[in-house]
Order: sequence, then structure tokens, then C-alpha cells
Amino acid sequence: MGERLEALMRIVVGFVSGIILYFWAYLIGLLIVVNFIWTLISGKRIKDVAELCEVWNTQKYDFFRYMTFVTNERPFPFNRIEKNISKFSRR
Repeated sequence: MGERLEALMRIVVGFVSGIILYFWAYLIGLLIVVNFIWTLISGKRIKDVAELCEVWNTQKYDFFRYMTFVTNERPFPFNRIEKNISKFSRR
């Protein structure tokens, strides 16, 4: 019965986490534009903005891993925010 219950929980988790990631994506889109314009003007990326975008990438990845049954570890907000998958590159 454990796997069936976990499969049903994916409906609730998918709905709640999906809505959060959907609205968070609009913020990320805005930050991409800001970072792009700032980089064109100053010649340097804003490290904090790039790292925030990576946090979103990590959460989206965790969400899809859960929704596709790769793992039973629930994504944010049902679990803590995971560390970034990759590190910020200075290239």
C-alpha cells in the first residue's frame, strides 16, 4: 500500500510544488533579463542572481525527478531546499 499512497501523493505534491515553481519561473525570467543587461553594461555577471537561478534549476530538477518516479524524496516545499547541483563558474 506504500507505493500506491506515494503515487497518490504525487497529485498533491505536483499541484503545490508545480504552482510554486511556475510563479518562481517568472521571477527567474526577470532576473535573467536583469543579469543580461547588467552584464552588457558592466562586463560582469551578478553572482548572487546567477546562484539564485541555480537554486531554481535545482528545485525544478528535484521536482521532475519526483514526478517521474525516479525518487520518492519530495521536492520543496514538502522537503528542505536542496543545495545547488552545480557551482557558479567564473568563466
